[in-house]
Amino acid sequence: MTADLSDTAPLAASSFRANEDLDGRIDKALTALIAEQKPDGHFVFELEADATIPAEYVLLQHFLGESTDAALEAKIGAYLRRVQGAHGGWPLFRDGAFDVSASVKAYFALKMIGDDPAAEHMRRAREAILVAGGAAAVNVFTRSLLALYGNMSWRAVPLMPPEIMLLPRWFPFHLSKISYWARTTLVPLLVLQALKPKARNPRGVRIDELFLEPPMTIGPPKKAPHQRWSWFLFFRAIDTALRAFEPLFPKELRDRAIKAAVSFCNERLNGEDGLGAIFPPMANVVMVFDVLGYPPDHPDRAVARRALDKLLVIREHEAYCQPCVSPVWDTALACHTLLEAGGDGATAQARKALDWLLPLQVLDLRGDWSPQRPELRPGGWAFQYVNAHYPDLDDTAVVVMAMDRAQAAQEPRFAAAIERAREWVVGMQSANGGWGAFDADNTHTYLNNIPFADHGALLDPPTEDVAARCISMLAQLGETPRTSPVLARGIDYLRRTQTADGSWYGRWGINYIYGTWSVLCALNAAGVPHTAPEIRKAVHWLVSIQNADGGWGEDGSSYKLDYRGHKPAPSTASQTAWALLALMAAGEADHPAVAHGVAYLAETQNDAGLWDEERFTATGFPRVFYLRYHGYSKFFPLWAMARYRNLQRANSASVAFGM
Repeated sequence: MTADLSDTAPLAASSFRANEDLDGRIDKALTALIAEQKPDGHFVFELEADATIPAEYVLLQHFLGESTDAALEAKIGAYLRRVQGAHGGWPLFRDGAFDVSASVKAYFALKMIGDDPAAEHMRRAREAILVAGGAAAVNVFTRSLLALYGNMSWRAVPLMPPEIMLLPRWFPFHLSKISYWARTTLVPLLVLQALKPKARNPRGVRIDELFLEPPMTIGPPKKAPHQRWSWFLFFRAIDTALRAFEPLFPKELRDRAIKAAVSFCNERLNGEDGLGAIFPPMANVVMVFDVLGYPPDHPDRAVARRALDKLLVIREHEAYCQPCVSPVWDTALACHTLLEAGGDGATAQARKALDWLLPLQVLDLRGDWSPQRPELRPGGWAFQYVNAHYPDLDDTAVVVMAMDRAQAAQEPRFAAAIERAREWVVGMQSANGGWGAFDADNTHTYLNNIPFADHGALLDPPTEDVAARCISMLAQLGETPRTSPVLARGIDYLRRTQTADGSWYGRWGINYIYGTWSVLCALNAAGVPHTAPEIRKAVHWLVSIQNADGGWGEDGSSYKLDYRGHKPAPSTASQTAWALLALMAAGEADHPAVAHGVAYLAETQNDAGLWDEERFTATGFPRVFYLRYHGYSKFFPLWAMARYRNLQRANSASVAFGM
């Protein structure tokens, strides 16, 4: 093991003895984690986003004119008031900066629920929104919602005609060229834009007080910070031309386009798991069915509506709506944790969980990824209970590594599933050597300049964290850079994407700590020497950003476009665990920073054996949408402590697994 960086490590917990009561703490955390396991073997924890999703749930009910549950609305209202920021508005993550779009939606929902605009919390919110430019400053998706409620003209929303559905694949804009989440959200929205329904809004609630100018005079949105002027002006000109010619589009063509959009949604309706299994398209398709005249008891509308209610988390005094559910991801990561903790009981529970995962592998449906890889057989896992059109590489790699580890000392009963998944992962590598989450070569970057893409998340390009996970999987299965050109190209991709400070970007977790953990695990699994310059540089960076309390933290603002280094934040259990797992993968189990980090986890473990973590440590879309996985503080810290114990006990610097 190398120890050349020990002089840079904080040593506030120098009295901590590595194995002092560590077994007891691990056992307590393990017992608590197993207690969360469902009878059929799987794990699923709450997945919380910002105020926009529960606010949109409330507004959807009033759009449809449904009979509302006053008790449920009151609980959602309590939740929205609690997560209001000190700045008066609502942030995208805990303790984050004011966000005008989230704030307008939350204010609108609270007013819809019945909160008095003169109430203190409403006054503070309104003042913060007006200082930020008023409701005219919201993003495109929020403009669409306000247009549906008649609070803004459709002229303020970039035009996306449904005839997009009929474009050929070679056309510069095609559904196959954008990400799965954009695709599923956009298609029903095309119908809504074409038909321009108006919310029933039985209570007649409006939010004109949030505008600095007459709402119906507001024009198209401004250029987003990530967009280039040349492209933006080009697409703005196209938008202007489309508006001029749209009234001349043949009715037969418009009808055929709407029919194609509805057919797309019906094919992917996905039962009670919902279109795309994520809230925005699920809500949009319910509104589409409503405007097309489907009665509430129509089978398609009814199942789509039930899917939304399954996302609700209802407690005694509060309630909120999740953006989606994460059972496959939670279960796979819990399996790794159980296997690391070891012992017959934990191993048996891990195998029970893997038995639950096994039949969820998608083997018979070529999803939306297939146009880029038409000859490739399916073989991945989705994130949710069911989402067969959209399996993802990240979940697939994590599931496979757990299956491989679980069967190592037993009969190879997962061998066929592993091999089929390997085939799919290999086939989904992008041309630059990396992997995206759901698609291959989804790199048409010019599309992020269209006015509709002010969120900058229209695409699903290869990213360092997903690429690292796929490399870890292939390496754990025995492939090497010498024997596998796929693996060699992947490692080259990771080397090219290391930042100047030594870290790697994390697309799906906040942020550079997450990315660096992912990559160091991959490089270790692939046999890159711990003395390699890229590994030493990454270790130095991780040690340099450790907090004085021994933990690690990183703020969601690290995703800003002009990134200039790590954005410090209070320590969290999950981010500390990622840093520890990364350092141990790099051969640094004996580094003082690792002992200090393990001490932080030991000292912050609660009486139940788990960790309290209110901060958001995961990402839906950088700069736009963040996530708090309630399971992260339940398995990652346990995983890190168990690995530390195991390496110390074995007197070894070698991590033998891909994660």
